Amino acid sequence: MNRKNNLKNCRPEIPSLTIHKNMSADERFQNEVLRPVIKFQNDLLIEAFRNYIAKHKNVFYDLSLEKRMAYIENATHKNMKFRNSLKGMIIGLFTLEEYKVYIQNSSALNKRMMNIVKQRLLSQIQLFEKPEVLKAV
Repeated sequence: MNRKNNLKNCRPEIPSLTIHKNMSADERFQNEVLRPVIKFQNDLLIEAFRNYIAKHKNVFYDLSLEKRMAYIENATHKNMKFRNSLKGMIIGLFTLEEYKVYIQNSSALNKRMMNIVKQRLLSQIQLFEKPEVLKAV
């Protein structure tokens, strides 16, 4: 099998997604490519955010829920190094054809991509609890 088929075959089906003939090209790309790739990469994105928390001195764990949500928003939209890392995790799973479509309108598609990633992190915020410190018995 080739790379294109391998990449497409590993993506999860998202039955709730609908494709309409009246959709914009960006919305179609979002639903056909971005959402399945981001869903496939979910565990990696979660772990990347845990690492981001650790690298920023675990201050996330001391925040209220509202501030934790703002922290996720800030990390995914304002921190360029982290944002670029997340984008790489997603873009790396594009087929060559998808990449060519992506580079035609990368700015708008990056916005869509980061909004989906932010929503996934927010919807799983309960996974980001302070790791318990193991105590010797």
